[in-house]
Amino acid sequence: MTLLSVLDQTPVIDGHTAADAIAATIELAQLADDLGYTRYWCAEHHGLLAVSNPSPEVMLARLGSVTKRIRIGSGGIMLPYYSAFKVAEQFLMLEALFPNRIDLGVGRAPGGDMRTAQAVAAGVYNRGEIFAEQVTDLVALMNGTLPSDHPAYGVVLQPQVATRPQLWMLGSSDFGGRLAAQLGMRFAFAHFINAHFGHTVGHDYRERFAPGQEAKPYLAAAVFAICADTEEEAIALEKAVDLRRVQMAYGMNLPIPSVIQGQGAAQQYDERERLVIEREKARSVIGTPQTVTERLLELRDRFGADELIVLTVAGSYRARLRSYELLAQAFELGRAPQPRPANPN
Repeated sequence: MTLLSVLDQTPVIDGHTAADAIAATIELAQLADDLGYTRYWCAEHHGLLAVSNPSPEVMLARLGSVTKRIRIGSGGIMLPYYSAFKVAEQFLMLEALFPNRIDLGVGRAPGGDMRTAQAVAAGVYNRGEIFAEQVTDLVALMNGTLPSDHPAYGVVLQPQVATRPQLWMLGSSDFGGRLAAQLGMRFAFAHFINAHFGHTVGHDYRERFAPGQEAKPYLAAAVFAICADTEEEAIALEKAVDLRRVQMAYGMNLPIPSVIQGQGAAQQYDERERLVIEREKARSVIGTPQTVTERLLELRDRFGADELIVLTVAGSYRARLRSYELLAQAFELGRAPQPRPANPN
């Protein structure tokens, strides 16, 4: 059985508010819990109109209270902004609230532009220069193995609970994979960011892995996918994705395009924009359940992945919910969704 999980960026679709996006995240987490997905991760971003979650740790407290069994976590916390000690405290608090359900995934990207990064970090954003040191500290804090010459040695880490969050390294290059292997951590590769050599990074991670935080390697591939009932609907949804890719190539800070906007833009692209769209298609898997399932299984096998983490950003919240329903059915996750109020968007 293939393990499927969810990565959610809390997207703001054009014509909707951040409050709508946050409500949609809560609804999707409940659905994923009902359907049998393994984990639900929230991503951290700053200063972007298309995504509306700058603080996954706050969102996770809410999601834990409205779900029952699914693991919840960060995909990820952008560690260069923060003290490793403070992040450990936050996620131990979540672990105290929801024992054996918390994942702490960390990354080194800014989750926004450099000017925003400096604002978030009060002008001292370290651009990831000390990221490896921070992750090493985080692992040691969680394990109680800080060296005696560390400034935090002997400081009481609260809350003191018996269980620990599951630690993950996130990455889209060989840097993250090698650091995860060195520290013996779980590793999730962002295929939705880098679609061209993630499988080689994954294989390198397995080969280099030294037991540490985990006894053996564990690899997840994070993939952008949209699953639709019909090919026609899939094409319409893909047009909105195409428009988003063009907007990003121009550096435009805008909400996620709606399906209607995507259809309207499809006939207006110039040659450069069509090249952008074609170049970026490898980062997405969009189609009917059969097409998407076949492609996801190919990626799983190519990566040798233990798990697939699916990111779906569609031009409609209704279509996003339906996509995860169809995937759950196709992969036979084995749970039926509970009745919920219809979301017309």
